[in-house]
Parts: sequence; structure tokens; C-alpha cells
Amino acid sequence: MSQRARIFQPPKTAMQSGQARTHEWVLEYVPEQARRPDPLMGWSGGAETQAQVRLSFATREEALAYAERAGIAYDLEIPHARRFRPKVYADNFRYGRTENWTH
Repeated sequence: MSQRARIFQPPKTAMQSGQARTHEWVLEYVPEQARRPDPLMGWSGGAETQAQVRLSFATREEALAYAERAGIAYDLEIPHARRFRPKVYADNFRYGRTENWTH
């Protein structure tokens, strides 16, 4: 009984302005069953221990090599290209700017 895994690069969190921890590749197992609440405590959980496994790799090739060597079926998610547009504070006061001043 082999579970399926997904290999991806995690996006930056909403509370993060930089690109830290977004360059690594992650292999995590896709849960086969939905999580359900525990009848005693009410916490959500499941019986799958593989759902707790999250492996990090420096490159995509390392993650793919590990999955193939271990015989893990996987889905590869290619990240979108990140566009960085540099902004200059002085442009807010530039003469001839096209946007209206908002305050």
C-alpha cells in the first residue's frame, strides 16, 4: 500500500516579506482519508502516520531521485515564475505620474 506524494516549492507566507525558506523543495504525502475529529478530545486527526512526514531537499533533482529510489509515486508541482518589480519611494512624488494621489 504505497501512498502518493507531492513534490513542490512552498510559497512564502502572508506574514513574510522576503523569500526565506522558499527555495527548498518539499516532499509530503497526500492523505488518502479525510481528517476526522477525535470523539474524546475533539481534535482533528487521522490514522495515517505518513501525513506527518515532510521531507526537505535543496534541489528538485534530489527530491525526485529520493522518490524514485524509494519507489514513491509522486506529483510534481512546478512553481510559477516570481516577478520582482523594484519600487522607489520617490516615485510617489514624481512629476507627471499617471496615478492619482489618494490622500
